[in-house]
Amino acid sequence: MQESSKGLLTAGFAFFLWGLFPLYFKAIASALPVEILCHRIVWSLLATVSLLFLSKKAGKLRKRLQNKKILLPYVLTSILISVNWLLYIWAVNNDFIVEASLGYYINPLINVVLGLVFLKERLRSGQWFSVFLAFTGVCYLTFFYGHFPWIAIVLAFSFGFYGLIRKVTPLPSLEGLCLETSMLAIPALGVLFYLISQGQSDFVHQDTAGRLLLAGSGIITSLPLLLFGFAAHRIPLATLGVVQYMTPTLQLIIGVLVYKEAFPEKQMIGFVLVWCGLLIYATEGIVMRIKQRKACLMKPEDQ
Repeated sequence: MQESSKGLLTAGFAFFLWGLFPLYFKAIASALPVEILCHRIVWSLLATVSLLFLSKKAGKLRKRLQNKKILLPYVLTSILISVNWLLYIWAVNNDFIVEASLGYYINPLINVVLGLVFLKERLRSGQWFSVFLAFTGVCYLTFFYGHFPWIAIVLAFSFGFYGLIRKVTPLPSLEGLCLETSMLAIPALGVLFYLISQGQSDFVHQDTAGRLLLAGSGIITSLPLLLFGFAAHRIPLATLGVVQYMTPTLQLIIGVLVYKEAFPEKQMIGFVLVWCGLLIYATEGIVMRIKQRKACLMKPEDQ
């Protein structure tokens, strides 16, 4: 399987898992959002360190970290992902799943712009048209949301810049995630001990099942981020951005159908525009791959 195909599959699976996150975080909604975030960080670190030792990559990571210049971009990504995580958890557990999904509709457009500006990626005419349709749909959704969607905007930009920096960082996805969480682990542990001292720790007061769910937040965080990091190094940022529409679509469905959040009929127009853009983008990509394969097969005959 080609690297681009592997990247596309792993990206799709990552965004599918992210789309199911509201169900998980609602199950641990009794905990403060900051406590959930800190558990995500601490247990993610334990999971990634374990994987590094099992795969015998810990030594290689130590050698690469001797170059201190590597650390700076991961300081930035750790800050961006922690902001994104905390706001998303708060939004889900305060019944803003629909607005959070709007943020992840906007985010792929941010990815496309960042790819064009910083990475000099280029779009074909069909891709431009699909992005225009998606952009129109997002604008329509934003207009009919009724107020400035600050949750959506912050989520979109924080994850957009996270994806951009991770695409150009030198470490593979597992090593990168381990480094990010290690930078956040000490502050996270400090917050957890503070909550315990104040009698506000949900982990202390929970039963075994509740504690396992809080601990499991690190694993369900690590897996899609590892897949995302793997995909980000193998497919264009613009393609990654469009595939990402799977996440907000699942979140929107969960918010409206499962948790009965408001979703006026007028917003469906924007939803349809976004999906038309996705369909055109995917179809155009398939057609181009077929043409490229045919061209490759014809070359030996011409020689």
